[in-house]
Amino acid sequence: MKIGIVGLGLMGGSMAMALKHLSFVSSVVGSDHNSEHQRIALQRGLVERFVSFEELKRSCDVIFLAVPVDGVIALLQESTELEGTDKTLIDLGSTKALIVEAVPPSIRRNFVAAHPMTGTEHFGPAAALEGLYSEKVVVLCDLEHSGDTQRDTALRIFRAIGMQVHTMGAAQHDRHAAFISHMPHVISYALANTVLAQEEKENILALAAGGFRSMSRLAKSSPVMWEDIFRQNRGNVLEAVELFEAELKTLKEALKNEDYAALRREMAGANKLYEIFS
Repeated sequence: MKIGIVGLGLMGGSMAMALKHLSFVSSVVGSDHNSEHQRIALQRGLVERFVSFEELKRSCDVIFLAVPVDGVIALLQESTELEGTDKTLIDLGSTKALIVEAVPPSIRRNFVAAHPMTGTEHFGPAAALEGLYSEKVVVLCDLEHSGDTQRDTALRIFRAIGMQVHTMGAAQHDRHAAFISHMPHVISYALANTVLAQEEKENILALAAGGFRSMSRLAKSSPVMWEDIFRQNRGNVLEAVELFEAELKTLKEALKNEDYAALRREMAGANKLYEIFS
């Protein structure tokens, strides 16, 4: 199986690392307009070489689209010549509904909408990690509209790199992702900006320990990438943020009114989250 990857950042580069260990993958090549990304990816041995997207479509059996959502949509629009072939296009975008809606009908069977629920706050090919996908969840959306060959190919690859496969509708995915991925980024950016706005921010940050570092870590994420995600999933992110604001207001009112019993009840309720995880 010959595989091409468009976009050799964190997700694409880490996917290249994972694929190279699979016995049924004969080659992994890349396509990336960023010359610095190409240099680093080749230096790290992430792919064998770089070619154009046109060449990927001609020579590869499977193409991963590991670029921002707007880029995924543009590339899908350029792929209509794959109609009638067994070739598989798999995107790794963080939002799904707009991508699924934008797939040209003639190649809908060639396409698999995927979101690996993994990542770090770092980006670019230098951030690519061995094992990033292992034992993580991947969500495949609207899989019933993909062709049998494409569905089986995607399942084979994701399971072979150690991922746990979940399926759901694209709209359902985007609402869920707003709560467990997108809203936490909003909060992290806001937390970082709140501290940075203080006159003695250096002194405050000198005291930063595990709690602050854990909550602010996501604020290092790419603003360019996350602007796209927030725009694409705006309605769901706004709903999640507004519900979070309501919970924050409850805690604020308990503190304001010195109602520590109510504050303790709210915190005890939050502890139940980890009963689900355990």
